[in-house]
Amino acid sequence: MEPFGVFFIFIVIAIVFRLVAGSFDGDRVEEYIRKKGWKLIDRSWDPFGPGWFGEKDSRIYQVVYEDEHGNTHKAHVKTSMLSGVYMTNDTIVKHAHSETNQKESLAAENEQLRQRIRELESKNR
Repeated sequence: MEPFGVFFIFIVIAIVFRLVAGSFDGDRVEEYIRKKGWKLIDRSWDPFGPGWFGEKDSRIYQVVYEDEHGNTHKAHVKTSMLSGVYMTNDTIVKHAHSETNQKESLAAENEQLRQRIRELESKNR
């Protein structure tokens, strides 16, 4: 067999292995997030994500998920066939309560406090 043919076969095997590993990784990451009670919104491979330098076996993904409170998070996860899932750089990119909800709840709380102050003032007279 020609050297080019052998090289081509190795390239095809490497691509197939990467696609199969990516499929298993996706299932593993989705299961991890689901077990925490969260909802996976997006997952994408990030080969140069945090911790990539010197890493041989693990693959890195960027995920976007919604937690049990409705907050939207963006994080990186590192995973491999034998190691499990490790989450890093987890930040909230959107809080569950919008500004209008916060303003409405603060206005309602202020009104309750004003009512309580009036009650206390009427008792002290």
